[in-house]
Amino acid sequence: MRYPLRGSLRDSGGYRSEMQLPPARGPLSAWISSRLVRAGEAYVPAVVSDRPQADGDLQLALWIAYELQYRGFDEVDPGRQWDPDVIVFRTLLEQPWIEWLEANYRIAPEAQPVAVQLRALIDDKEDLRLAPYLRRHATRDQFREFVLNRSVYQLKEADPHSFGIARLAGAAKAALVEIQADEYGGGRVERMHSELFRTTMRWLRLDDTYGHYVPEVPAVTLAVSNVMSLFAMHHRWTGALVGHLAALEMTSTLPNRQYATGAIRLGASADQARYFTEHVEADAVHEQIAAHDLCGSYVQEHPEAVGDVLFGARCALTADGHVARHLLSRWTDADACEHRDAG
Repeated sequence: MRYPLRGSLRDSGGYRSEMQLPPARGPLSAWISSRLVRAGEAYVPAVVSDRPQADGDLQLALWIAYELQYRGFDEVDPGRQWDPDVIVFRTLLEQPWIEWLEANYRIAPEAQPVAVQLRALIDDKEDLRLAPYLRRHATRDQFREFVLNRSVYQLKEADPHSFGIARLAGAAKAALVEIQADEYGGGRVERMHSELFRTTMRWLRLDDTYGHYVPEVPAVTLAVSNVMSLFAMHHRWTGALVGHLAALEMTSTLPNRQYATGAIRLGASADQARYFTEHVEADAVHEQIAAHDLCGSYVQEHPEAVGDVLFGARCALTADGHVARHLLSRWTDADACEHRDAG
């Protein structure tokens, strides 16, 4: 059954900013959905997860809890945003995930400028070859699946990192605002990166409604959105938030050039591939601003936070890596089956 989620720019020219709660994937997501619609759900399920990054129930429950801070849901009273029971439950959901992230991705900082450490972290990341595959080999259906998964985050691109503006000061605040201004199209709606992404989605005959594909994507895709929301919602994680953004900006130019080439190979027009080409140009500049002006200035003011900056960057890199590994595994397995059947 399709559960429509509303929020796209329609032909009538208006936005519907709210959406319906997605179907539950287990007791955690079922509890929070029920609590948001019907107050008084007494029993709270235990939050136990050995692999929270790949736990679809936990990640969906977190996504629902975080979404209350963004656009909300059609059938949920806006006042539920600050429901104490929901906030407590969200905290319970976050605990095993934070512990898992800390255990796997926390690294000790070195006595070098943070920009140098970020570059080393990025240069050492595993090359999963997703971008080259999309450039050279992906079918239209595979490219469509890639864009579908990306839509969960890209349709609210920049929003999580914008939470950091109020928490920064001086040069770091100015750097973040400069980056975000480009993400939001410099005040022109048709140049907002989320709108450019909608054009790419429509080329692939995907529904460009905000959150539409949340019921279909795997846990690792929800985790990409959730990890930046985790950092955005907590003052304690401001350093991780700016590190997360820096990692995205510093790893954007080359992959987006390859995504654009792959899209054009598959028949996209210049307008339909503009989301990717726009990032090739913009993020080459953003890379320097993010590493030096944003993270460098923040660490200069908060030297104790350098470890958090690196932690946020590594979380960004590995979250994207989980999705890349998931997609490549699906596609290469399908290719192997096709060759086997042909033989």
